[in-house]
Amino acid sequence: MNRREFIAAGAGAAVVALTAGCATSGATCKKGCCKMTNADFYKDGKFDGAKAKEAYFDLMRRFGYPVFKSFTDEKFMLEQTKQTANTQYLGFWALDFGKNDFMKYGMGGVIWVDEVKEEYFGHDIFLLPLQSIPEHSHVAQKIDASVCQDRWTGQKFDKELPAKMESWLVRNGWVYSFSEVGEPNLDKFPEAKANLSALLFDHKANKPTFLKSLHVEKWEADGIAHKLPKTGSWHFMMGGTEGAIVSEFANFHDSKCNRFSVPGVIF
Repeated sequence: MNRREFIAAGAGAAVVALTAGCATSGATCKKGCCKMTNADFYKDGKFDGAKAKEAYFDLMRRFGYPVFKSFTDEKFMLEQTKQTANTQYLGFWALDFGKNDFMKYGMGGVIWVDEVKEEYFGHDIFLLPLQSIPEHSHVAQKIDASVCQDRWTGQKFDKELPAKMESWLVRNGWVYSFSEVGEPNLDKFPEAKANLSALLFDHKANKPTFLKSLHVEKWEADGIAHKLPKTGSWHFMMGGTEGAIVSEFANFHDSKCNRFSVPGVIF
């Protein structure tokens, strides 16, 4: 299932309340309050996307980020996009990437714009405390008219996509940024190292498994944007101790151009 198919399927998922000991009021949930575990997000061995979404909605409330009605009400979202010209909405989604380690290897997101014809993209990323996006890189690729269609006109065309270049702005909280570019310094960030998913790092042997990004930086919500240091380089980010909300700016990119260091990732 690719990203667009996942978004379409996930838009209709019912949103349920999450009561895993985490306050829903922004004023009362402080650092260390939310004691969620992987068990809170799996039922009979299957990932519960609705509960995961509610965890992100709680994160938004704590940071004062609006939980838009379009995030929670599919009917409203569809009506609005039909009534207003040049309006689109691609859905709020939550993923564990098919690896059953959501608290350490997952993310929430909403793609605000994803324009193939003009080649631009806007995305907000939501991370729970010490939760990581999968390590990944982006490659150039040609996509053909069978899958490349302008959302507004319906026109189909071939497209040569360059490798995605992106920048990020931390809006709320802070993140650990991991990159293969730069001096390896993982040991200088013991908290980040300790919370890496076992999918990436063998903690008993104290060595990477699939992890390639060994340069770590801490990015604050300080109004400074950070650019991917090298086209095609491996990278990812981990939410800080209170989670994080990050805006991403990039050229258009199809999910077929993603590469993940951990085999079998579903995106």
